[in-house]
Amino acid sequence: MATPTLLDYLHQLHRQGISHIPITDHARQILRELYTRGSARRPHSSSPSHSKTPPTAIVSSGNTAQEKIASLAATAAGWAPFKKLQSLRDTLVFSAGNPSADLMIIGEAPGFHDEQKQQPFAGPAGEKLDQILKAMGLSRAQTYLSNISKFRPATKNQTTNNRPPSPEEMATSLPFLKEEISIVKPRVIIALGASAAHCLLNKTQKINELRNSWHQFQGIPLRISYHPSYLLRPDEELSEKRKVWEDMLAAMEKLKLPISEKQRNYFL
Repeated sequence: MATPTLLDYLHQLHRQGISHIPITDHARQILRELYTRGSARRPHSSSPSHSKTPPTAIVSSGNTAQEKIASLAATAAGWAPFKKLQSLRDTLVFSAGNPSADLMIIGEAPGFHDEQKQQPFAGPAGEKLDQILKAMGLSRAQTYLSNISKFRPATKNQTTNNRPPSPEEMATSLPFLKEEISIVKPRVIIALGASAAHCLLNKTQKINELRNSWHQFQGIPLRISYHPSYLLRPDEELSEKRKVWEDMLAAMEKLKLPISEKQRNYFL
């Protein structure tokens, strides 16, 4: 019997005009895993109460990176552990960009503008990120953009105000992000903001102590930098822009992107 998550994905494929999908050995394995997972969730009168611990792995399905990301998004939209938190809003903001990109950028959580457009890094912070990417010789379409949290963290009487995701919210979302990374296989990851840095590195130091050096996540080089919203402050200083740009230069060098003398001297 198909689980609601699988049905959501099949409905999505149907809306895209796909009426037939091949059942490969890999697909059969995924269906068996989905069936087993669904059976495990069905309550039994003699079974103990279910644990609130988030799952450690999420399985995607599809033949291409784009199809696999779409299957993850469909799963996230109805993922029961998100609902159980009762601290996230309802609009899914999953990812954007190229699911086969060399550069993956990870933020903290969707904000007001992200939720409105259902895309990460929207609004003024997204415009600042676009400017940074342009200075690197890249575009949004050439990168893969995601957040730790897949839903905007809720607050009381919320309008345009945002808050960082809690440790529990990030722990519930992290399995999705791990699978995204496995699908995209980026050569470099840039984590923007303290929450993203602390979640991926399992450390509590300030960003200024974590940036300016290379880390690793799932065997992929990881660079830490400030969130673009940090550069929108009225008292923003040239030296802070330079710090962010130094992090981008390091990523460009790791990706072997061309760097001109003009680029090296930005914000000096």
